[in-house]
Amino acid sequence: MANFNVHFSVAATSSSIVAILGVNLNVMDFSHAPWLIFLGIVGGMLPDIDAVNSKPVRLLFNILALLSSTAVLSTLKNYVVPYQLFALAVVIYWLTRFLVLASIKRFTVHRGIFHSILALIFFTLLMVCISDYSFKQDAKYAWLNGFFLGFGFLVHLLLDEMYSVDLSNRRMKKSFGTALKLFNYKNLPSSALMTLLTIFLYWATPPLSELITVTEQRVGYFIFLISQYNEV
Repeated sequence: MANFNVHFSVAATSSSIVAILGVNLNVMDFSHAPWLIFLGIVGGMLPDIDAVNSKPVRLLFNILALLSSTAVLSTLKNYVVPYQLFALAVVIYWLTRFLVLASIKRFTVHRGIFHSILALIFFTLLMVCISDYSFKQDAKYAWLNGFFLGFGFLVHLLLDEMYSVDLSNRRMKKSFGTALKLFNYKNLPSSALMTLLTIFLYWATPPLSELITVTEQRVGYFIFLISQYNEV
């Protein structure tokens, strides 16, 4: 299994490459690139949230708690008086940082439900919904936020599987297949619950059509430029 430094470095590098490509294709603005790279890095650490005793995971939960508080502030700022809003944000931070972490420690095992394609889709859609409803971003950037988080998540799963192969002895380690699985086969109730939540999140997401249209146009134009260059 890859360690924290490997996951962090590869997630940061790969997310930066994708962000640079997106900026050059005019799929997104340069000003959004640092935030999207940050989400890719968070996604690259996210599958290990069930490794609750490690320092990197505690750091990750501090980040998630801060994001949760920010989402609450953005969602309720026009409906709640400032001092109540601040108090609520503090409560949400501490609930996420300690109660959610304790619950994950109590009810999950490492390389369980969070090391799966189902979890990847769940967190991708969750980020899209948070960006849409809480951060009030348009549909294109809401989906970009979700895709970068999901991309980092996928990079983490692929790295774990790659590190499960012992190339020197040409054999598979016992951990092979525990990261890049569809869902948690050993805990069907948790997988069923996450499936239901994922379906609900998909229903709640904004339309994906705008991002698809922009991407198709930019990629098509890029291919056209390459073909013209080759003809010359």
